[in-house]
Amino acid sequence: MTSGADRSHEEVADLVGKLVAPEETDGAERRRLLGRLSRALSQSARKAGKSGTGRGRWLADVFMNIAPRLPIRDRATLQEHHYGLTGEQLADDLVRTATKATMAVGAVGGALAAAEFAAPPLLLSAPAQLVAETLVVAAIEVKLLAELHEVYGVQIPGNGSQRAAAYTAAWSRQRGINPLAPGSATLALGAAAKTALRNRLMRTLGRHLTTLGPFLTGAVAGGALNRAATKRLAEAVRADLRRQRALPPA
Repeated sequence: MTSGADRSHEEVADLVGKLVAPEETDGAERRRLLGRLSRALSQSARKAGKSGTGRGRWLADVFMNIAPRLPIRDRATLQEHHYGLTGEQLADDLVRTATKATMAVGAVGGALAAAEFAAPPLLLSAPAQLVAETLVVAAIEVKLLAELHEVYGVQIPGNGSQRAAAYTAAWSRQRGINPLAPGSATLALGAAAKTALRNRLMRTLGRHLTTLGPFLTGAVAGGALNRAATKRLAEAVRADLRRQRALPPA
């Protein structure tokens, strides 16, 4: 029998999957999905209890459940979805799409938080919205990191869950993966990697606290900060991957 916690994790993973899907999602649908995700996360946090949510442990556990379910596309599928682009042009287009997505999530989350800032009785629900935004942005960036490895032809060994763990660990470090370097392609998240993941998620959450500004300042700040952070990640990962392997021929 599926427990309530398992059902909650399934719902969270399903909602995040919809928010990071390559299909365009309009603002109204994105707001609706973020609202549903916020409620699901609130329920999950209550079930985890105060001790479970302390110091980011619950947040990291939730994301570790999401990561293996992210829809990572192989190189052929990426080329099909991006009008036949290859090489650096394909990588550029992936980064452009991801920065647009994280900027949109930041703007929507900031607008929701700003609306609640103007209505103090509802402000208590704002943290759940920030957690929702943090998880979605992290998921978009892990997906981007994984797909950049596909574009540059850097193959990560293991099954889907193991590769997801490696990509998640790489996102925590904000670097690309060198499969030949000892310990780089981590196939399971050990204690140190889990700590790094918690720290990265908490830093991302802290960045999203800026969306609690009044009126539309939160929306503007949230979108701009997300876009800049995703772009920095992409630049670091692409630099690492270029050093490892030349792009496959077009």
